[in-house]
Amino acid sequence: MYTLQKIFSLDIGTRSVVGIILEEKDGKYHVSDIEVEEHKERAMLDGQIHDVPAVSTVISSIKKKLEGKHGPLHKVCVAAAGRALKTEKSHSSFSIKGKPLLKKEDILHLELSAVQQAQAQAADAESDGKSYHYYCVGYSVLYYRLDGEEIGSLIDQQGDEAGVEIIATFLPRVVVESLLAALSRAGLEMEALTLEPIAAINVLIPPSMRRLNVALVDIGAGTSDIALTNKGTVTAYGMVPTAGDEITEALSDALLLDFPLAEKAKRELHQSESITVTDILGFESEFTVQEVVEKIHPSIQQLAGKISHEILLLNNQKPPQAVMLVGGGSLTPALNVELAISLNLPENRVAVRGIEAIQNLSFSDLPAGGPELVTPVGIAIAAKQAPVQYVSIHVNDQPIRLFEVKDLTIGDGLLAAGQRISKLYGKPGPAFFISVNGQQVTLPGGYGDPPVILKNGNPASVEDRLLNHDRITVRKGDDGPPPNVKIRDLLDDVPDKRVTINDKSLTLSPILLKNGTKATMDDLIEDGDSIHYEAKDTIVDSLKKLGYEGLLQACKPFRLTINGKDTFIPAFGGKITLNGVEVKPTAAVSYGDKIIVTPPVTPTVGELMAKRKDYREQSIKIMFNDTPVLLKRETATAYKEGLPLKENDTLNPGDTITIEEKGVHHFIFQDVFNHVEVAMPDNGNASFQLLLNGEETTFYEEIQAGDRLEIRWTNAPHKN
Repeated sequence: MYTLQKIFSLDIGTRSVVGIILEEKDGKYHVSDIEVEEHKERAMLDGQIHDVPAVSTVISSIKKKLEGKHGPLHKVCVAAAGRALKTEKSHSSFSIKGKPLLKKEDILHLELSAVQQAQAQAADAESDGKSYHYYCVGYSVLYYRLDGEEIGSLIDQQGDEAGVEIIATFLPRVVVESLLAALSRAGLEMEALTLEPIAAINVLIPPSMRRLNVALVDIGAGTSDIALTNKGTVTAYGMVPTAGDEITEALSDALLLDFPLAEKAKRELHQSESITVTDILGFESEFTVQEVVEKIHPSIQQLAGKISHEILLLNNQKPPQAVMLVGGGSLTPALNVELAISLNLPENRVAVRGIEAIQNLSFSDLPAGGPELVTPVGIAIAAKQAPVQYVSIHVNDQPIRLFEVKDLTIGDGLLAAGQRISKLYGKPGPAFFISVNGQQVTLPGGYGDPPVILKNGNPASVEDRLLNHDRITVRKGDDGPPPNVKIRDLLDDVPDKRVTINDKSLTLSPILLKNGTKATMDDLIEDGDSIHYEAKDTIVDSLKKLGYEGLLQACKPFRLTINGKDTFIPAFGGKITLNGVEVKPTAAVSYGDKIIVTPPVTPTVGELMAKRKDYREQSIKIMFNDTPVLLKRETATAYKEGLPLKENDTLNPGDTITIEEKGVHHFIFQDVFNHVEVAMPDNGNASFQLLLNGEETTFYEEIQAGDRLEIRWTNAPHKN
């Protein structure tokens, strides 16, 4: 046999207070009585009681009326207004450079740091600024970032920086305390507590439906409360400070009505096809519902836009699968249509739901009905079925009380205790400052360890479930160690090289010095060390290392000072070939290379003239006494220390010489005697005749190539 149980619940709203007597029997509910009374003055603001005595007076009045029919009432089920919830967006990031792959625990710590930042943001709006005066009732991850780029998951990722942005919802503790104070003044004890969005969701969206992404919007007088479900749970709460009063004001402006008459007209819009109103000038007018809707359409559109914007914000910028509207403001004509348009949803996916949609509920002869009673009925049922309770725990021996609006985790306990999650990680180890080949290098210390968390003496993580009377101990993680780095961790391990220099096989070892002393790749590095390393050898480096510095002279170009100007003549300098190809001394040497160093040459003046093109030899071919002769002469003369140099004289590097140009002149007959020897007759008394091409000529006659020159000897007459 089941006993009929009566449940007394109160919905304390911005404009009015609704009291309900709900009877429960065998899991079914019946609304047996309801009382509605408006506040006499502005005692509520944004879901928080600002005037406790005034609100208590209204509660007492409702209690008295219901007690007259149902007997003494001592306990009541109530809800903290959803509009009192504060929603904050926040982000957190930390460096992961050089850190092992990210684990779930690391990501949870990152998320909790972001929640804590959001909690501080919510507290900054209050005068005391104490974040632990806010209970976190849920948060959702908007996105993760890796090195500034959005990424689906951070688990097992590596990079330089990991970040997360979250949206978190908080309930101010003062809301609950003021609610308890108002009930106490009315002689009532709080039997159970819930949140208004949870109350409505529990009766309209049972757990079996919460795998769907559904938005529930409770549109009251001053605010529109929003709750979202997805993947089997309530994922987010929000509030828009715009609701039914906005529509009432639009009606007042459009039809020239005072506010109470405009409110009355608004309620009549969904009850008949036309309304009759008397404006402030006393004129009576009749309007069809369609005409009125057209006049206030911009305000309806604006309300729908604000609600849809908040829904998208809470739902990671994606429209939900469906939207349920409750509360008196949900009866605003065309509001569901405008919401569907704003959210890009089919019109049949946005619907107004009344108490007739609540399962296992019956009612009769109520002074009000429809969607405005969903939340009051939901408070009675939800507060009984799933009451929100306080959980008492200890964090590092500090007593903490939590508001259990969801499954609590150790992370929630740390937030409530004011523990700074980011400060619980060990500090990075001290860095080493060293130099490598003169370049400053910083070696970071090891990362600090995550905090050590114990639950009732056993190791735990921040995601572990928190139960009443749990004792949590949290200890800061150990600081990171200093760098443990060997030279080989900084440098490539280069083996010895076998090279051949002028046909001699030699071993070329890299130079490795630590603070000026020979070192090995396995030596540990200390703070302040100076590492010198030569791994990429040039030919010059190789000759120095192997003791062939004498050959370095061959690497220098041949230099002379000619007419006061430094002149380099590569043709006379030493040559270096690498594997048969001429290269510069700075060419890199690899394993097995063959190097040939050829010493410089000692050039003659003639060779210099030829290379410089200062030596422009003048020559012609002629026939002399029927014998071909090549006549030639120089066009420039070299001087050293004022003395002329011959063509075959040698030059040394660094010599200073002067070169004078002679110019070009015609050859004459007598030039032939510089190239041939002429024998005079034996008697010594002969005379001669000079012939040019058979014609008699003189020594100074100009000659050309191909001319035929002759000298004829004749005997002189004898003297008697």
